[in-house]
Parts: sequence; C-alpha cells; structure tokens
Amino acid sequence: MIHPQAIVDPRARIGKEVEIGAFSIIGPDVEIGDGCWIGPHVVINGPTRIGAKNKIFQFSSIGEAPQDLKYAGEPTRLEIGDRNVIRECCTFSRGTVGGGGVTRIGSDSLFMAYVHIAHDCQVGNRVVFANNATLAGHVEVGDHSILGGFVGIHQFCKVGAHVMLGVATVSFKDIPPYLMVHGNTAKPYGLNVRGLRRRGFSEAVVAALKESYKKIYRSGLTVEEALRELAPLTVQYPEVAIFTDFVRNAERGIIR
Repeated sequence: MIHPQAIVDPRARIGKEVEIGAFSIIGPDVEIGDGCWIGPHVVINGPTRIGAKNKIFQFSSIGEAPQDLKYAGEPTRLEIGDRNVIRECCTFSRGTVGGGGVTRIGSDSLFMAYVHIAHDCQVGNRVVFANNATLAGHVEVGDHSILGGFVGIHQFCKVGAHVMLGVATVSFKDIPPYLMVHGNTAKPYGLNVRGLRRRGFSEAVVAALKESYKKIYRSGLTVEEALRELAPLTVQYPEVAIFTDFVRNAERGIIR
C-alpha cells in the first residue's frame, strides 16, 4: 500500500495497513501507526510519532524542524494521537529544547487546510481548526475548542477547553474555558452555551458557568474580588473550579 513513487526511509516504522501516496517522503525516526492514510506529496520528518487511523492530505509538512532561531538541530519531537484528519498544506513543527522538546497533538480532531501549529504547542482532543488557523510557539489549546478561519494565537498563550473563537480572532492573552470569543484583539462575547449543551453539560452547570462569567466580566469587580465571590460555586461545581483556576493562574492575563 506504499506507492512505488513514495520515498520511505528504511529507519521509519510503518504500521499495518498504512497507505502512502505518490511522491510522499517519510524520513528516519518517523513512526506511523496502523491504518493511517498518507496522501500524495506529504513530507514527514522525525523524530515524529503518529498514532493510528490518521488521514494526512497532500502537501502537508509534518514534523519539520521548528521555526526558531535558537534551534540547533537537537532531536526534539512531534507526537500526534489517533483518528485525526489533517487537510491540505498543514504545517506541524517539532518542539525545542527550551520549550520542553515536544509538540503534542491529541486525538479525534480536524485540522483544515493551511493550519500551522508551531513548536512546543500542546493541543488537546476533539478540536477543530478551520482554514489558516495559526498557533505561535508554546501555545496550549484545551479539548473541544474550535478555532475559526485565520485565527492567530500569540506565543505562550493558553486557550481553555470548550472555547469557540470566531473568524480572524487574534489573541495576545489567555482565553478562559467555555467562552465565545471574537475580534482583533480578542474579546469575550459570553459563554459557548450551545457547545456546552451539545457535550452534555447540565442546565445547572451551564447556569453556574453563566454566573461565573458575569462575575468575572460584567460585575465591575476586580478579578480577585470576583474569584472570592465565586469560591462557594467552585465547591459545588467542578466546572466552575476549572474556570476560576484558569483565570487565577493565567500568566499572560485573560482577555477582557
């Protein structure tokens, strides 16, 4: 199932029932899990580990050296989970020594055409990145987040779980979980209520998160004051504790 015009380094480890298209190049220190489909004209360099049943479309560059002037050829890695769809012309870089050495991408996600994930990023599970969404280095993105087309996230920023970012959103600060966000620069526009309900959040939890959002963003309180008032809700609702912990620990500050 490897096209005769593909080039696969003998040191690469290819799983069972893997298909590799014409003119694709698989380098040494690359591991491709069972059942993956690698389209034509794909380049995968290592050290890179790709899990099972991923689909990678044409002209993508996976596991290439990081775009970092400090990088000096160290054997850093890219790790990709299972059942992801990586569409045309995506670029996923390996990590850097200064950033922990690993760029990590989870499972069950869709990355549309021209998505860029830079060195040392940590991306969760079941995310959607629309066309041309871009992460600078060292960015973290939580599970179930959706990034619209042309979204740009500044280096070292964190995006919480269950966030929806509108088209062309640009953020230089951390984005707490559960929010709907839009603009350049990014501003919050309430909770991602529809997404939360689709994923099984109860009405009681949604109501508690709405109250939490209002305390942080609409009450006129300082962040510290709002967090103190939300303390009782964190005991009753773990989801609120996730929200308040993120806000409390945001190193770059949160979007406002």
